[in-house]
Amino acid sequence: MTSRALLGQLSDVDVRLLRVFRSVAEAGGVSAAELELNIGRSAISRHLKDLEIRLGVVLCRRGRGGFALTDEGRHVYEAALRLLSALDTFRNEVNEVHRRMTGNLSIALFDKTVTNPDCHIAQAVRQFDEQAPEVTLDVYVVGGINDIEKGVMDGRFNVGVIPAHRRSTSLDYLSLFPEEMFLYVGHGHPLYGVDDILIDEAMLQKHKYVGLGYHSPNMEVGNQKGIERHASCYDQEAVTTLILSGRYLGFLPEHYAKSFQAQGLIRPINPEQFTYVCDFVAIHRRSPKPSRVAQTFLNCLEETHI
Repeated sequence: MTSRALLGQLSDVDVRLLRVFRSVAEAGGVSAAELELNIGRSAISRHLKDLEIRLGVVLCRRGRGGFALTDEGRHVYEAALRLLSALDTFRNEVNEVHRRMTGNLSIALFDKTVTNPDCHIAQAVRQFDEQAPEVTLDVYVVGGINDIEKGVMDGRFNVGVIPAHRRSTSLDYLSLFPEEMFLYVGHGHPLYGVDDILIDEAMLQKHKYVGLGYHSPNMEVGNQKGIERHASCYDQEAVTTLILSGRYLGFLPEHYAKSFQAQGLIRPINPEQFTYVCDFVAIHRRSPKPSRVAQTFLNCLEETHI
């Protein structure tokens, strides 16, 4: 495809094509994006082809071999994220001129928080909807802290809720609720029937440990206790699966583990010694400042978690 520059004027059609391309890139293919875009595969393929002709580059490889962005496609995707985020910011600021809260609010939540009795995000959503009934919500449950942080920084998410760990100067933080973590083993594990008083760190180091594979309080605690990670997972359900195998020990939120513990499938190991607390926080970009819509939701989060 002959390379040429994007035309000087960016039209509504261009923006619509970029939104389609973003959805396809994030879904990982044309078929996977059908449901989100609510248009057929042939139409999506045609939009991608139109955008490639418009930009003068091949954005992705699609076919029997699977879907993959080209190097140019990855570059255009990152640029599209910045452009579409700026457009959303502009729209929100124009709405604020009219003192109406309309538009869209994109929220990313860390997984497995809804059963935490100290988590009142649902109440915050109810309070927000009473104040801004015309705002539409996009809510994502994301397993990786780093993915949520990156999404907030590049403007894909307006607000994220994550366990607090290392802080970024690009983000502002609002403390919300605690989450207590215990070390669990599954039924059939050699430590399942061992008295807690006999279990120390030296004994733990003889057994396989599963931990989260990205920087998090989970990773920090494992390193502090000198427990070597033999398996890495990227959400709590995957950690639970390996614990249930009876071959691994690992940390889980107490509220999430309760149902498995009640069935005798897992048990906490020496809970007075092997425990830690995660503090959950809401994050948003420091600059530009949150729109009135995003700030209203942050206020609702703060009020419901006092």
